[in-house]
Amino acid sequence: MSTIARAPRSVMVFLGCAFVTILPLLHGQGQQPGIDNEKPGGTQFVEPGQPPVHVHATVEQMGKYRATHGAGAGAGTVSNLSYHGGSSGIGVETTPKIYLVLWGKQWINNDPSGEDGILEKFLSGAGGSSWQNSVTQYCQGVAQGTVSCNGAGQAAGNQPGSFAGYWYDNSASAPSHPTQSQLAGEAVRAAQYFGNTTGTSNASVQYVIATAHGYSARGFGVQYCAWHSSTNSSYGNIAYTNLPYITDAGASCGANFNGLGPYAGITIVEGHEMAETITDQYPSTGWLDSSGAENGDKCAWISSGQGASASITISSGTFPVQSLWSNAFNSGAGGCVLAY
Repeated sequence: MSTIARAPRSVMVFLGCAFVTILPLLHGQGQQPGIDNEKPGGTQFVEPGQPPVHVHATVEQMGKYRATHGAGAGAGTVSNLSYHGGSSGIGVETTPKIYLVLWGKQWINNDPSGEDGILEKFLSGAGGSSWQNSVTQYCQGVAQGTVSCNGAGQAAGNQPGSFAGYWYDNSASAPSHPTQSQLAGEAVRAAQYFGNTTGTSNASVQYVIATAHGYSARGFGVQYCAWHSSTNSSYGNIAYTNLPYITDAGASCGANFNGLGPYAGITIVEGHEMAETITDQYPSTGWLDSSGAENGDKCAWISSGQGASASITISSGTFPVQSLWSNAFNSGAGGCVLAY
């Protein structure tokens, strides 16, 4: 079993990533994702033999898309979210538990932006916040195609204390450029470490696999900011996020976005991924619109007007976040909201 140690703590702010479509890629042959900017958002296959991932576009990619398709493109101009049936009955996280994993020896004395402390502080207060509360309008146990749960089924959860654990896995170095299968393997090891060794114990859980400064899966900062996926294991289906060291990408993944500070990307991006996993735990079987966009995708990298990214105050501090899509907003027409 890997050794554990508390990583250095820090202060401050946060993250941002959007959604992108990527074409199949063979990591083993060194190929990188090919982005289909005609369809931002959506679930794609990035490694043969692995389940699909849901990818966030960079600021530049979203800017180019909106320049071509209009300022509102990608911000809810397609349709409201609808339920896609779930996987073995699971479509949302009804009692979310979020575990943070700092993967590899590379984290030792190598956290120049203080991302560890920022992530821990943000995650410890996000659950129960009015910002995250929009997820509760989505549910499972309803018919495929449902747009409004209206009290039916089992609602996605927004409980205080959803940050359930932290693992500083520094027993060995992580791969310099981990593949999807390697990231999935670390998520399985995390499930074992935290004692979540059954399908039931992982049914409402997500593992955030954070890689260190200077180490990330290929394509980061150029073709994506983060992505989330799931993997099958003897412990059941496990949901996880590939969260690179966000400030390594600079403005491409949220540094100083909307004037929110050099660390803004950290919590914008992780907040995006967390909310998407709560409402689409196993991509893409939960809540998505007709173009394949999730609740974070439809509101990513909005810089002005309704739903623009901003700093919010939660129980653990003040953090930059993006808005999240609400089907219920604007009398059911839908829109991006910072509170619900």
